[in-house]
Amino acid sequence: MSIESKGRKLYNVGLSYKKADVKTRGAFSITKENQVLLLKEAKKFGVDGVFILSTCNRTEIMGFANHPFELISLLCKYSQGSVEEFVNVSNVYKGKDAIRHLFKIATGLDSQILGDYEIVGQLKESFQTAKDQNTLNAYLERLINLVLQASKKVKNSTKLSSGTTSVSYAAVQYIIEKVSDFESKNILVYGLGDIGKNTCKNLIQYTENDNVVLINRTESKAREFHKQHKEVRVETLEALNTEIEKADILIVSTGANVPTITTEHVAQDKELLILDLSMPENVYLAVGELAAVNLVNIDELSKITNKTIAEREKEIPKAEAIIEVHKSEFMEWLDHRKFTPAVNALKSSLMSIQNDAIDFQSKKTDGFNVAHAEVIASRMIQKITTQFVKHLKADDTSVDQSIDVISKMFDMEINNFPNKLYDQSN
Repeated sequence: MSIESKGRKLYNVGLSYKKADVKTRGAFSITKENQVLLLKEAKKFGVDGVFILSTCNRTEIMGFANHPFELISLLCKYSQGSVEEFVNVSNVYKGKDAIRHLFKIATGLDSQILGDYEIVGQLKESFQTAKDQNTLNAYLERLINLVLQASKKVKNSTKLSSGTTSVSYAAVQYIIEKVSDFESKNILVYGLGDIGKNTCKNLIQYTENDNVVLINRTESKAREFHKQHKEVRVETLEALNTEIEKADILIVSTGANVPTITTEHVAQDKELLILDLSMPENVYLAVGELAAVNLVNIDELSKITNKTIAEREKEIPKAEAIIEVHKSEFMEWLDHRKFTPAVNALKSSLMSIQNDAIDFQSKKTDGFNVAHAEVIASRMIQKITTQFVKHLKADDTSVDQSIDVISKMFDMEINNFPNKLYDQSN
C-alpha cells in the first residue's frame, strides 16, 4: 500500500551513520541556504509536500514525488555528493515505511546514540523551514504533528533518554574517561550552535573545570550565553589562535561547510586533544596527522556510551508501542480524509433516490405515512453506507476501482477527493 497525494507517492530518501562514514555524510550535508534553494526548486517542478533534514548523522529528503529519483537528484544537486556515491550508502523508504522511519527518527530510536533527543530540535527547524517555503501539504502537516506528539510522549513516559547522553555529552564523557587531571586542563569550545551550547552546559554540570573558554564567530551570541553561564569565559574570534595555543583540549562545533580549524591554527609540536563535533568535519584532516595532536570525530565518540545504551534498549518496546498508537491515528486520519467525500456523495445520491420514491408513493397511495417511510429509508441508507466503508477499508479492496464503479452506478460527483491517495496494487 503506497500513500499518495495528487498521484505522487510518499518517499524518504537519504543516508545516515548506518551506512555512510563521517566523510561521506559530510559530502552529502546540505547547508541551510541550499535547503531553501532545494525546496524552492522542488516546489517549482511540482514535488508536492517536501522537507529536508540535514544533521551530523544524516541527510534525508521526505516528500511526495512521481519517482524517488526526483528527490535523490535534488539531494545530490544541492550537496557535494554524487548519485553514484549515494547508491552505495543510501536508504529509500516508501509509504508506510517512510512514515515509520520518521517516527523512529523523532523518538530517538534511529539516533546514532539511542535515545538522543537533540534530533527533535533539528526536526522542528527543518519543518519550520519547509513551512516558511510553503512546501508542507496537509498530509505532512498532520504527520509531523503526530510525530512530535509521539516524540514528547516517549521522552516523558519512558526511560529511553535516561542517563543523559548525546554527542555533546559523549564529548564530555570522553574527556572525563580519557584525560587525566581533566579538571585543571584548559578547554576551548569553538562554535555555539545547539551542540556547542549543550557541550558548555555539560562541562559545567559534569566537571568542576574553571578553565573553559568559548569563542563563536558571532560574538554577541556568545556574550548572551555568558549571561546565563558565568562559569564560561568568552573571547573574540581574533583571539582564536592565542586560545588554541593555551588549550589542552579543543572542542569544535562550528557547523561550517568547510574546515574552520587548519594546520595554520595548530603549532607542529603542540600537544592537543581535538574533539570535532561538526558535520561536515570542521577540523582539516591534516591537523590529525600532526604528531602531538589526537583528533577524535563523532563516530569515535558514539562508542563510549555502551552502559547507558544497554539500559535504554530495555525501553525500546515501550517506545515502539507509543509509535504504533500515533501512527495508527495518522492512518485513520488518512482513511477519513480518503473515504468521507465518497461516502457523503453516495449518501447524497441515496437520499435523492429516497426522496423521489417517497414523493412518488405519497402521491400514488392514499394515507401513505411519509414519516414512517423516511425513518425506514434512512436506516437502510445508513446500513448501505456503513457497509460501503467496510468494503473500502478491506485489505483486498481496490479503492479507486470501487469508487469509480459506485460513482458510475449512482451518477455521483465526488468533490475534493484526494486522487489515488492509496494504490492498493502496490
